[in-house]
Amino acid sequence: MTPDRLSGILAALADPTRRAILARLAEGETSVTELAEPFDMSMPAVSKHLKMLEQAGLIARSRAAQWRPCRLEAGPLREVSDWLDHYRRFWDESLDRLEDYLQALQKGDPDGAPN
Repeated sequence: MTPDRLSGILAALADPTRRAILARLAEGETSVTELAEPFDMSMPAVSKHLKMLEQAGLIARSRAAQWRPCRLEAGPLREVSDWLDHYRRFWDESLDRLEDYLQALQKGDPDGAPN
């Protein structure tokens, strides 16, 4: 994944309204009108949120007569998760070392080195 693509995805996820829209779309495809219902904002404002999600590749919109369905495209979420895995491993390893150190201290090892 390119850093620019990651930046776009993370920027889209940074807004709570857009995250709420994604959560709703995780339940299934729905219309723009139905997506807008729980929000106290204009349709143009909702459309701007949808446009950013679409540009990030997180949703797909189509047209069926007067119906404008939206659906979740979860691929970019997997890309973010994969990117975060590196940091998750770092913290897991760091916390494991801290746990070893604390256990060594509790056993009375003055250097804190694991036995």
